[in-house]
Amino acid sequence: MARNILILGASYGSLLATKLLMAGHNVTLVCRAKTAELINRDGTEVRIKLRDEAVHRAIFSRDLPGKLDATTPADVKLSRYDLVGLAMQEPQYTNHTIRVLMIKIAEAKLPCLSIMNMPPLPYLKRIPALAEMQLEEAYTNAQVWERFKPGLVTLCSPDPQAFRPPEEAANVLHVGLPTNFKAAAFEDAKHNQLLRELEADIDAVKLDGHDVPVKLKVFDSLFVPLAKWSMLLTGNYRCITLHEPRPIRDAVHGDLKLSQSIYDHVDAIARRLGADPKDQVPFAKYAKAAESLLKPSSAARAVAGGAPFIERVDLLVKLISHQLGMPNAEIDRTVEIVDQKLNEKIVAGGSGLA
Repeated sequence: MARNILILGASYGSLLATKLLMAGHNVTLVCRAKTAELINRDGTEVRIKLRDEAVHRAIFSRDLPGKLDATTPADVKLSRYDLVGLAMQEPQYTNHTIRVLMIKIAEAKLPCLSIMNMPPLPYLKRIPALAEMQLEEAYTNAQVWERFKPGLVTLCSPDPQAFRPPEEAANVLHVGLPTNFKAAAFEDAKHNQLLRELEADIDAVKLDGHDVPVKLKVFDSLFVPLAKWSMLLTGNYRCITLHEPRPIRDAVHGDLKLSQSIYDHVDAIARRLGADPKDQVPFAKYAKAAESLLKPSSAARAVAGGAPFIERVDLLVKLISHQLGMPNAEIDRTVEIVDQKLNEKIVAGGSGLA
């Protein structure tokens, strides 16, 4: 049965959308009016490399069995949808029209699957050790999440690396690292049935007889998506330096021993919260994947481009580590550098404030 999925965010969200469309489901992307017009006219293009192929394949939404459309936040009709995907950068949810839509989504009690690096606050409330912690400071505006019932929000580890090529139109996405979306289960069995249905449908898709990477994998553990934190703190946020941003590969491999110490410490924080070691990704596997990540992270590119706000998983992990009595000097130093660079943009009247 074709499901109707609403995805907030047409950039990274178009990767999950394409996987759903290939499996025969229908997707609406929520984005700016100009981008919506482009997508409704031309569809989307996601470039992805299949296993053992040297060149990326271009997958066009117009060629897929599912139906795609795009709309602005104000024009969403929520009664159509079975599931909401949250694929915008966390600061974008403070936009007025998005906030109004978020209130409607919370009131409609629709299940929400986040593929953000920054976990929605209601999801963290599902983890007993975090439920009473003071974590609001890490969010651009924590009030966005106040109306959401924690059991209706789950998190998908956004391990696949993808970006919009700067020279291309806004409906094109290039997948650099085609790993899996690893989702934690919802509280409700009915919502989990939907998730596992989507998992199976995506898994069954073939392209010219070939398996298509970037699967949706569903896990019972709430801690599986937290494995991404070690990667973000070791690589992505350390791309931000006091000078020019550096590629993820250089952040990780510039001092491999230091990188492993940061990675292991964040893993230890997750285990203190309740994670099982099998929920986590070994450092060696991450370090190997980082060898192919030759661009700065999206967070580093955003800061370099003048954004005054980015997703602050670095700050979130720092707040958790201090409240657990497990502070780490390297994590604190990363947060200081990110704070300093963001403050420079605000003082200079960063482009994001224009």
